[in-house]
Amino acid sequence: MTKIFLKPKRADAVRRFHPWIFSGAIQKIDGTAEDGDTVEVFDSKGGYLATGHYMQGSSIAVRLFSFEKTETDHEFWVTRLKQAKAYRTALGLTGSTETNCYRLIHAEGDGLPGLIVDVYDKTAVVQCHSIGMHRQRQLIAEALMKVGGGEILAVFDKSKETLPPNYATGISNGYLFGDSWPQLVSENGHFFYVDWEKGQKTGFFLDQRDNRQLLMRYVKGKSVLNTFCYSGGFTVYALAGGARLAHSVDVSQKAVDWTKNNIEINQFDPEEHESYTMDVQKYLKDCPEYEVMVVDPPAFAKNISKRHNAVQGYKRLNAAALQKVAPGGVLFTFSCSQVVDRQLFYDTIVAAAIEAGRRVKVMHHLSQPADHPVSLFHPEGAYLKGLALWVE
Repeated sequence: MTKIFLKPKRADAVRRFHPWIFSGAIQKIDGTAEDGDTVEVFDSKGGYLATGHYMQGSSIAVRLFSFEKTETDHEFWVTRLKQAKAYRTALGLTGSTETNCYRLIHAEGDGLPGLIVDVYDKTAVVQCHSIGMHRQRQLIAEALMKVGGGEILAVFDKSKETLPPNYATGISNGYLFGDSWPQLVSENGHFFYVDWEKGQKTGFFLDQRDNRQLLMRYVKGKSVLNTFCYSGGFTVYALAGGARLAHSVDVSQKAVDWTKNNIEINQFDPEEHESYTMDVQKYLKDCPEYEVMVVDPPAFAKNISKRHNAVQGYKRLNAAALQKVAPGGVLFTFSCSQVVDRQLFYDTIVAAAIEAGRRVKVMHHLSQPADHPVSLFHPEGAYLKGLALWVE
């Protein structure tokens, strides 16, 4: 196995279990390291530190998945998946009659950088964000089938969109075990059609489960607007919470169609819902006021170089939204851009409120749910941040 030696004083973060080795921390490489290779990392004096996957040309040169010498064989994956499942069982997610979709592996949060596994009833969807993890996909799938104990009947690999382009050109998404399974799942007793083959991410935004539930507290008898609605998660919860009417907006016709389908699946009165296929910013320009509004856009910035533009985008969007929230109304607003941290997002919303000329109170600080865990040693994993605001 190739050995990577760090520069003096660059091992402290690894000893504190931070899972990333930056390229600038490397002193020398003993052996040949290709993209996706498993490598061992040592301090400048030759002391073993950790094992991880190598990626040439990336600012993060090694993503660490073990701080003990290990072999990534079948037993390794079974052990790691059992640990992850035990945690989700403690959260009350496995075996639940109310919720049968959840995140089983959350990358660094579960000590497996570059790997996402979402469970949708009987299907596990694997999404690899690193070449090293993708090379392990068959072992991961086999371990999923074993740890699932008959509860998982299919494993779908949805990695093509999240891997480096040069590598991704030679692969395709597909089933590693089983075949297409009925795509209807339950979340907090509400039903959703999930298309993990054609949908965004792994098919559904599982990270908003708790925030959708919280929304129900504020919608009874109110008018609700769900922007960037995707498949209508917040819309379904709004109607279930007794909203007088709910409107959904997304630039994608496919997303709007999925939203309508989920409204029908949950047997809501179609007269209580209207959807619009158009750009959200354009819709906000001429729309009426709403008593409750959800602003949950896709990530505006994928890397640090785009952060300034992302902040300006969040400011413009939220200023427009705040102008359309009725007095005494509530705005749920989010950012999933990892490079926009919680304080920067907060400051951006403050700037938007000043521009909109609205007085605003913070009701809740919002985040990702517990099945999307953040390691104490990797605060960068706290990617989803949001605010529930009272607008006067």
